Order: sequence, then C-alpha cells, then structure tokens
Amino acid sequence: MNQYVTGTVIKNLREQSRMTQLQLAEQLGVSDKTVSKWETGRGYPDITLLEPIAKAFHISVTELISGTPIQNANVSANMLRSKFYVCPVCGNIIHSMGQAVITCHGIILQPQEAEAAGPEHAYTIERIEDDYYIQIQHPMTKNHYISFIAAASADRIQMVKLYPEGSAEARFKINGVRKIYFYCNRDGLFELNPNK
Repeated sequence: MNQYVTGTVIKNLREQSRMTQLQLAEQLGVSDKTVSKWETGRGYPDITLLEPIAKAFHISVTELISGTPIQNANVSANMLRSKFYVCPVCGNIIHSMGQAVITCHGIILQPQEAEAAGPEHAYTIERIEDDYYIQIQHPMTKNHYISFIAAASADRIQMVKLYPEGSAEARFKINGVRKIYFYCNRDGLFELNPNK
C-alpha cells in the first residue's frame, strides 16, 4: 500500500529527535500505542496529523512525506553548485543553490543531472563585447525544444526561458561565467564550459 508517510520515517525522525513514543504521542494528543502502530506499519496517522507531526520534528510537511529532511549546512552556497528541477507536467523550471525537496503538481522532483553536450546538441559560443552569445543547433518544435539556457558564475545565475518555435539562443554578461546549462525537453540537462 502506498501511504503518504511511512512508519519507518516517523520512527527515524523520532529517534533522531531523541524522543520516546510517549513524548511524541503527548505532543500529538494520541496514545503511545498509536505511535507504536504507525512505526510498525499496523496503522497510519490520520492526514490531519501530518502538520502536527512535521511540527514536532521541526520539518515541513513536504519533508515528512518525502522522508528526506533537509539539512542546510551551507547557507551561502556557491551558484556553480546550482540544481535545476523541471516539472514533467507543466514544464515549470525551479532553481536551487543546494539540496531541496521540490514538488510540482504533487510530484516530488529530482534534480536534473547535467551531461556534456554532444553532437546531437551542437552549439556555438561567441564573445560579443562583454557578452557570451550562445546558439544551439536544435529543433524548436512544439514537441522537441530547448526550454531554457542559463549561465552560472560563483555569485549569480542568468537564465533565459525559451519557447517552442522560437530561437534556441541567448546572450549573457560574461561577468565570471564558468558554466552554461541548457535543457532539452526530451534529453534533459546539458552543461558546457564557455572558456574552452
């Protein structure tokens, strides 16, 4: 059965919080036997308890449901470590500077893994004054297109959203740019080094 939260997740979070079943039960207004049933898979918490359970563990409901609490160890993340998430339903593009739990349309999104661009995603980069001008030789049909191009330096991201039947090109201020990303709606995320 695919439940919204598993007993294993609750048990792990409770143990990490150094809480007994009784302590958690008292915070939630249930019995310790109820918490024990959740943790052993003989029962599941009512959906109305998700927010109080998440609050007891100092996490979001999304983290509780995904079973992946986020530990932000590096608040001042480097933009070169950027992660991109793309919703398969609506094409929404979400950017984060570090680890995150991202959902869109009820789907937990995984960060895209960037690959080196190959011949099927040929590109040109020209330096024009203080800008990089990037062109990707790629179909831009309604079913197969480049969705965005982004340029990353240590302290900033520049991103251009592209649309089907448009041009697969963008212009970015050079300003320390060390990585350029582009996303093909069929083949995923690609990365290139503009300085090569």
